[in-house]
Amino acid sequence: MYIRDTIAAVSTPPGNGGIGIIRVSGDQAAAVGHTIFKPVYDGGLVSHRFSFGAIRDTATGEKVDEAMAVYMRAPRSYTREDVLELHCHGGWLVVERVLALVLSCGVRLADPGEFTRRAFLNGRIDLVQAEAVMDIIASKSESALQLAQKQREGALSRRIEDVRGCLLRALALVEAYIDFPEDDLGATDAEAIQAAVGEAQGIIDALLLTFEEGRVIRDGVSVLIVGKPNAGKSSLLNRLLNENRAIVTHIPGTTRDIIEETVTFDGLSVRLLDTAGIRHTDDLVEQEGINRALDKIPQADLILAVFDASREFSHEDQLILDAVSGRRTIAVLNKTDLPRRLVLPDEERFVALVKIAALSGDGVDLLKKTVCSQFLHSTAADSREFVALSRARHRDALVSAEQFLSQFSNGLPECNLELLALDLRSALQAVGSVTGQTATDEVLDLIFSSFCIGK
Repeated sequence: MYIRDTIAAVSTPPGNGGIGIIRVSGDQAAAVGHTIFKPVYDGGLVSHRFSFGAIRDTATGEKVDEAMAVYMRAPRSYTREDVLELHCHGGWLVVERVLALVLSCGVRLADPGEFTRRAFLNGRIDLVQAEAVMDIIASKSESALQLAQKQREGALSRRIEDVRGCLLRALALVEAYIDFPEDDLGATDAEAIQAAVGEAQGIIDALLLTFEEGRVIRDGVSVLIVGKPNAGKSSLLNRLLNENRAIVTHIPGTTRDIIEETVTFDGLSVRLLDTAGIRHTDDLVEQEGINRALDKIPQADLILAVFDASREFSHEDQLILDAVSGRRTIAVLNKTDLPRRLVLPDEERFVALVKIAALSGDGVDLLKKTVCSQFLHSTAADSREFVALSRARHRDALVSAEQFLSQFSNGLPECNLELLALDLRSALQAVGSVTGQTATDEVLDLIFSSFCIGK
C-alpha cells in the first residue's frame, strides 16, 4: 500500500567519502530544507537550483556542516514527489548527524528501494525500468551496463507494449462477438484475430530466445579450472588475471582450497575458480580440497579441464575426464611450448580444445575468446538494437503468456468465444506482470526489498 508520507535515506555508499547525499521525498521535503538548511544567499530554495549554505541543528543552533541543497518540485523529480537532496561532506559521522536532523523533522526512514518504488507507483517508470536501476548499480561489465541502460530507457518495455497492443486488438474483436452472440465469427475477423495473436507470439518467442544470453550478460558466468596436480591450473589462473594470485611451485598439491577471482573477458564477467589438483591421495587436507573441487563441477557454467601436453595420458588424466563427463567443458592443453606427448582420447566430448603455454601466455587470448563464444552468440555488447530478457521473472511471465496463447490458437477453430477471451485475458495478465501493470503487492515487495536503501 502506498502511504504518501515523507521519507528520507542516505543515497551514497556507507563509509567515508568526499560527498554524502541525504535524499528526502514527499510533501514535507521543502519544509525539511527550510528548517535545517540555511542558505548563504537570500532567495531560499529554488526548484532545480543548487544552493550553498549550512546545515544547523535546530535545537542548539550548532552548525553541523557546510552543504549544497537542491530542491526539486513535483512532478519533475525522480519520484514525481517533492524531493530534497542535501550534499554534505562524506564522513560517516557527518552524514549520520544530518540524517538524524532530517528524521527529527517528522520524516520516516525509507525502506530499501522505496524511492524507486514511488517512481514506479507514480508512473515515472515501469517495473522493468525499476529493476534496471538496480542492474545498473550492480553491473559487473560494460555489456551488462549497456543492457541495463537499454532496459532503463525502455527498450524491453516497448517490446512488451507491442505484445500487449496485439493482444488487446485480438481481445477487442473476440469480445465484440461475445457482446453480439447473434453474429458468427466471420472469416475475416478470425484471420485478423489469429494474425494479431501470431504477431504477439512472434515477439514473445524472439524475446525468449534472448534469455540465456541476457542472463549471462547480467549475472556473468562461473568458470571452474580443474586438472591433475602440476598441470598448470594455477599458472593459468595467474595468466588470466594478469597477477600472481595463486602460488605456483613444482611440488604437487600446492593448491588445497578453492581460489576465486572475477575478471572480464570481452565484456563478459567471469568468476574464475582454481581448484586443488584431482588425484588419489592419503593427505586428508588435500583430499578435502579435492572433494570441494568435485562438488563445484555441477555448479559451474563452464569447466576448463587443464591437461599437461608434455606428459603421456595418465590415470590421473582419466580421473579428470570422468569428473567432467556430461558437463560443458573446454579441454586446455597446457605446456605446448614443450614437446607434445599427450594423446587425449575422445576429444569430441569437449565443446572446444585450446592449446596454450600458461607461463608464456601463448594461446591464452584465444582461450578467452573461446570462453566468451560459449555464452555470447550475438553482437550484444556492441549492438544498439539488442534487446534481451535478463531476469527469470520476465522469462517465466512470457513463458506463461505463450502457453495461454497456444491454448488460444488450439481453441480458435472451435470458436468457443468465452474460453478464447479467457485465454487472451490470462496472456495479458502474464505479459502485464513484466512491466508491473498487473503485478501484485507481494511481487512488488519482493522486487524492491532487494534494492539498497536510498535508491
